[in-house]
Amino acid sequence: MSDGTPEKKSFENYMRKSFSRILDAVAGFLLGAGLRPNHITLVGLCGNIIAAVLIGSGRLFWGGLAAALMGPLDAVDGAMARKLGTPTRFGGFLDSVIDRYDELLLLGGVLVYFTRGGNTLGVYLTYAAAAGSVLVSYMRARAEALSFDGKVGLLTRVERYIILIVGLLLNWTIYSVGIIAVLGNATAIQRLLYVKKQAGALSRQD
Repeated sequence: MSDGTPEKKSFENYMRKSFSRILDAVAGFLLGAGLRPNHITLVGLCGNIIAAVLIGSGRLFWGGLAAALMGPLDAVDGAMARKLGTPTRFGGFLDSVIDRYDELLLLGGVLVYFTRGGNTLGVYLTYAAAAGSVLVSYMRARAEALSFDGKVGLLTRVERYIILIVGLLLNWTIYSVGIIAVLGNATAIQRLLYVKKQAGALSRQD
């Protein structure tokens, strides 16, 4: 869902624009069926819970497939809100919170999978990936709360989601969480430095 700030060039925005007609068509159909954006957000959460259980039980392909099917719902609920023309602040808040739950659920499933398999490296990498993912989102939220821009970064949520799903589908999970661990935390540091630069520029103006 849009937060009212100008959109920047990103892979996520590119995907949304590329599939805007399909998203609008699906959104119109779901609205006509009496559903609302928050309903779709919660359906996505339930789907990712199922995906996490599948992953934790060792069914990586099916868990990845379930997660892949849930991914587009995040764009659909936003399209539905835009069609309604009355996006609510709570709707945007709920969407952001559920996004965090979705990502941590999937990584939690991966953590259980590696723990059950005795893969210590996989456990460490998954923990680092989860920490980086949370920090990336937190830094943006905290930066914007202080009126700074916090949207920069190498690896945003959509890219992390795609990398994880590809790893699950191809049974390359340890590589996918390794990439997220490294680039996710690099993105967090990138945002930290970007906010520091903005704060420095602001202090010089004062």
